[in-house]
Amino acid sequence: MSLATAPVEHEREKPYRRSDYRHFQRITTRWIDNDAYGHVNNIVYLGWFDTVVNAYLIESNVLDVRHGAVIGFVVETQCRYHAPLAFPQTVEAGLRVQRLGTSSVRYEIGIFAEGSDGASADGHLVHVYVDRQSSKPAPLPAALRTVLQAIST
Repeated sequence: MSLATAPVEHEREKPYRRSDYRHFQRITTRWIDNDAYGHVNNIVYLGWFDTVVNAYLIESNVLDVRHGAVIGFVVETQCRYHAPLAFPQTVEAGLRVQRLGTSSVRYEIGIFAEGSDGASADGHLVHVYVDRQSSKPAPLPAALRTVLQAIST
């Protein structure tokens, strides 16, 4: 297949809006987040995804990173970029749960410039929860499931 015969790409989806999310976490950009082009480098956004998810779980008292019986492994991520961000902006990461399985969770995240209604970037992160000792999939604990249901769509 060549570029001339490649299928035509569908119209790009619009960014999600602030109202699409149930929980928000403020994040301060750092000088080191900017790349040579003067905006936040793409890899930083995935770090923000991880930050908003884990901060929510820790603040909700359902994630014990040192001693919890189950831990979440990231098995999938995806990010779409809509508008650049740069240091020294403050960003707000919006979080919602799109799907709750027996041992997995699909989180959807939107990254917003402070005060902006449209996401500068959005995407998802999937955790599979596993037994800390065996690393085999484990059912979501009841307290975790309850906290995740609170931000489910």
